Amino acid sequence: MQIDKSKQEQIEQTLRNKSAFKKKLFSKFAKAIVTYDMIQPHDKIAVCISGGKDSFLMAKLFQELKRHNKFEFELVFLAMDPGYLDVNRKMIEDNAKIMGIPLTIFESNIFDTVDNVGGSPCYLCARMRRGYLYSNAQKLGCNKIALGHHFDDVIETILMGMLWSGQFQTMMPKLHSTNFDGMQLIRPMYLIREEDIIAWRDYNELKFLQCACHFTQNCSTVLEDGTSKSKRAETKALIKKLKETNPNVESHIFKSSQNINLATVLGYKKDGETISFLDTY
Repeated sequence: MQIDKSKQEQIEQTLRNKSAFKKKLFSKFAKAIVTYDMIQPHDKIAVCISGGKDSFLMAKLFQELKRHNKFEFELVFLAMDPGYLDVNRKMIEDNAKIMGIPLTIFESNIFDTVDNVGGSPCYLCARMRRGYLYSNAQKLGCNKIALGHHFDDVIETILMGMLWSGQFQTMMPKLHSTNFDGMQLIRPMYLIREEDIIAWRDYNELKFLQCACHFTQNCSTVLEDGTSKSKRAETKALIKKLKETNPNVESHIFKSSQNINLATVLGYKKDGETISFLDTY
């Protein structure tokens, strides 16, 4: 395809000079990196691109951060083809060219594997994807992988754990890998709102993959009774409903993960051990 340099420049200018996008996207991206100490000198980071709006924006924000380059670090833009249809693979490649992202793509057979799993294969698929990303990033000399989870993903995960799994846990801004020595995972989109990502996408007239796997093509719709095959879609709809009477509900859910008073909970887990309030009563 013929590359339109003016399109790439337009996309980049929205993150530099258009005040609303710079404030809501790049500034929050930089704030998360500083707040949670995500990048150190001489890091080599695999920026993992799934093909969706979040990961492609993350790639552009990393490129913009690199322009400022307060200290030396390296970037690799890494994408996995888990068995996409040709049209979906081409969309990822075309978007990378349009946006000026030098993409490294590797193949896996994840879709074929999870197609044979009963029930919902999403959890297995996510674990396998992450393992492949860690492995291939490590082969390229990276010590970190960056994923494009945003603020809405974080609060939905907190609420999903409470409502559907009976546990309170947070999608952490960074993690040490338990299976790949010396590797870490970072989420630099942690403070960015999804509505601002959508606004940026639409302003630049960009089209990205949603979920291109075989299982979830038709499962994200929420029905009139509020149910869906996707618990995340149901949770997103619930938060939207709660906002009608409490506009601050999202920030309150987020803050709840930072304001836990252990003296007022029945129990918690630490290093694999369950601790009851009765232990210190």
